[in-house]
Order: sequence, then structure tokens, then C-alpha cells
Amino acid sequence: MSVKIRLQRHGKKGKPFFWIVAADARSKRDGKYLEKLGIYNPNTNPATIELDVDGSVKWLQNGAQPTDTARAILSYKGALLKNHLAGGVRKGALTEEQAEAKFAEWLDSKAGLVDAKKENLAKAQADAKAKALEAEKEVNAKREADAAQAIADAEAAEAAANAPVEEATEATEEVEATTEDVVATEEAPAEDAEKTEE
Repeated sequence: MSVKIRLQRHGKKGKPFFWIVAADARSKRDGKYLEKLGIYNPNTNPATIELDVDGSVKWLQNGAQPTDTARAILSYKGALLKNHLAGGVRKGALTEEQAEAKFAEWLDSKAGLVDAKKENLAKAQADAKAKALEAEKEVNAKREADAAQAIADAEAAEAAANAPVEEATEATEEVEATTEDVVATEEAPAEDAEKTEE
């Protein structure tokens, strides 16, 4: 029986969540498995990976073949390195303590890289939030300026609309005054004519 270390899909549509399992190569993707070795969640940033490194090394030493994605995950978590160091211990190239020291050193450097990536992501997120806030402030300031301009325009239009009415009333008063004068002057010659006829 050939054993594969592969991913078994779980989760909902559009949000996959994987188990890392050791399974018979002939079994279905989401079917029976021999041992669950960890989980892989690509929905988070950075991806969440929990792996039983010792269990993975045991399966690798027994001849299990990882798929491409599983190999990348095993390499990321250090299972392949630990398997390589265990091979060196079996051959006598280095002692168990040296292998453990090398593996611990590698884990520390890897943890530093992961922490740096998390810090960069947090900083980028904070910068994006600050930019969005600044853009929102600019939009709000522009809206306030537009509203103030609209109010000023409305007041100016209202003042302009009231001004012609006042001018028109003054003009009508002037016209009425001139018509009264004209009427008075027309009535006066008529009265003179009546007087002459008498």
C-alpha cells in the first residue's frame, strides 16, 4: 500500500479549509485517511498552518510521498528539514543534539521571518486605514464646501429675486405718479375749454 501525505478539503463553498492527512493513495480525496497530521487555512493572511512535525517525519521515514502542496507546507513548517537531519543522524554525520540545535535555530529564524511579515501586513493595513480616513476627510470637507456654496448661491438668488420686485414696485409707483401728472394736465385744459365756452 502506497501512502500519500495530502490535503483533504473541508469548509464551505468559496472558503476552503484543509486537513493535512496521511492516506492511502487509492482512497478518495475526502475519504478515509490513516492519520490527521495538521490543518491548513488559506483564508487568513498569513495562512494558518498547524502541523504535527514529528508525525509527519515518521510518515516520511516510512515512505509516504507528499503531494506538491503538501510538500510545500511540510517544507514551510520544517518537517522535511527534520527528516533530512534525522537521516544525517542515522548515517552518523551528526549527533542528535546537533540536529536538534540546527532545527531549533532554523525555527527561530523562520519565526522571525513570519513575525516580520505579520508586522508588515499590520503596518500596511494601518497605512491603508489612515489613507482611507484622510480621503474621507477630504470628501467631507468638499461636501461641506459645496453645501456652503449652494447655500450662498441660494441666498444670492433669493436676494436677486427680491431686488427686481422692489425695483418693479418703485418703477410702478413712478409710472403711477407720472400718469397722475398727465391726467391732471389733461383735465386742466379740459376745464379751461369749458370755461371759455361759458
